[in-house]
Amino acid sequence: MEQETILKVENLSKTFRLSRKQQRLQKVKERQKKAVSNLSFSAYKGEIFGLLGPNGAGKTTTLRMLATLIRPDSGDAQVDGASIMKQPELVRSKIGFLTSELKLENFFTPNYLFDFFSSLYGVEAEVREERKRRMFSRFGIDEFAEVKVANLSTGMKQKTSLVISLVHDPDIIIFDEPTNGLDVITARTVTDFLKELKQEGKTILLSTHIFDLVEKLCDRVGIIMDGQMIVCDSLAALTEEESLEDKFFRIYQGELAGKGGQISEK
Repeated sequence: MEQETILKVENLSKTFRLSRKQQRLQKVKERQKKAVSNLSFSAYKGEIFGLLGPNGAGKTTTLRMLATLIRPDSGDAQVDGASIMKQPELVRSKIGFLTSELKLENFFTPNYLFDFFSSLYGVEAEVREERKRRMFSRFGIDEFAEVKVANLSTGMKQKTSLVISLVHDPDIIIFDEPTNGLDVITARTVTDFLKELKQEGKTILLSTHIFDLVEKLCDRVGIIMDGQMIVCDSLAALTEEESLEDKFFRIYQGELAGKGGQISEK
């Protein structure tokens, strides 16, 4: 049976201007850095698609473009039929977006933040309360519901961020390094929840540099280096003859040799 494409990325490109400090840190002379270059791939309804690559490969920039937080220089993407270039507000209504860089306001509580973001998405009060009860209980937030963010542990902040990103029950969920910096117990809670979301028919796009996470969760994988898609295939196909880690480093070494030893890791 043919799978339904719910996310179609077509030739996305994004270039940033580097400050002199960034030039020194990255040891480059160029003032422009091409973070993403003509990137294309698709994700199917009800699957977990992993975007795998080293730091600086362009994963976060790609996800930010798909979440309409930054605008591509060129290219477009269709998110459940909505264009990130022409219909950004419609795209935002269809997705949940979680990044490890999301900073919750220290003064507010999980309870307040859930209600606030629910109101932004127009979630009805009755639906909001039932969803909050279920999600807070699922992640153990209920006993910290009235504790200010400033006083929460790192893991509880991440759980709160996750729950808030899903207040409107989106069908497409974008996660940037969802287990980054988490202890093993919290990380397991998050990965188990991602599996549950998939069972509910949600489509999940996640970026990571952790091989084990991809092997546990993903149906298909796109390997990205220097802003370009190098390989995109099912996890089964990529690991048919060797482990994902071995496959990745074989590709990495090939790209490194082909570019004269110059693959960005900054």
